[in-house]
Amino acid sequence: MEVEALEAILMDEFKEIHSGETGLSTSNRCFQITISQDEDPDGLITNPAQLALFFSHTERYPDEPPLLNVKSLQGIPSEDLRILKEKLQQEASENLGMAMIYTLVTSAKEWLDDRFSEDNDGGAEAEEAAKDDVVVPHGEPVTVDTFLAWRERYEAELALERAKLMPEAVLSAPKEKKLTGRQWFESGRAKGASTVTDEPDEEDEEDSDIDFDDEDFEDDEDDMLEHYLAEKSDSSIHTSRIVS
Repeated sequence: MEVEALEAILMDEFKEIHSGETGLSTSNRCFQITISQDEDPDGLITNPAQLALFFSHTERYPDEPPLLNVKSLQGIPSEDLRILKEKLQQEASENLGMAMIYTLVTSAKEWLDDRFSEDNDGGAEAEEAAKDDVVVPHGEPVTVDTFLAWRERYEAELALERAKLMPEAVLSAPKEKKLTGRQWFESGRAKGASTVTDEPDEEDEEDSDIDFDDEDFEDDEDDMLEHYLAEKSDSSIHTSRIVS
């Protein structure tokens, strides 16, 4: 009775087979049910997993489990087949006393879909992760202005690094002190600067002009005034001595 019902429900997926092809040790009638992974509506599964479930009723079925075996028809490793067979045998023990083959077929179908849909999901996730790993170039485009600004910053950083490597004695050495107005006059440089020819022409006059740079001395007005008053005082004292 159960065999006729299975044949009517499963149709082409159900057939009787010789026991020598099933791996079952029995002389009773043996049957094969083909179970396939559901088709993927997105078309990601190109080779769906497929297996054959073999069974044969025993003399005391359904009060004892049927003889069961599974075989890969496409894409199922032997370790997965072993796990599935143990699962079906366990379920058969739990359903004693009733016709159970269709229940076992349904369980095998669910296991097949769950097991290999995980692999497909993993492949899709790996593909998405690979897309995320693609490096998209970004940043400011290089132009003449941006390059010059970068080079200025780089040279400043390089000078700072060089300064860190210089001996402390070099860094602490005093710089050359600039001359004040008074020191410049007392050094005699003013006399040399004030010496000109009696009748210079325009070209000589231009050549003899001295261009005092700000780096030569500082315009210290207080020192200049102090020096001028000191010399005037000395001149007055000298004149008074001559008169007396």
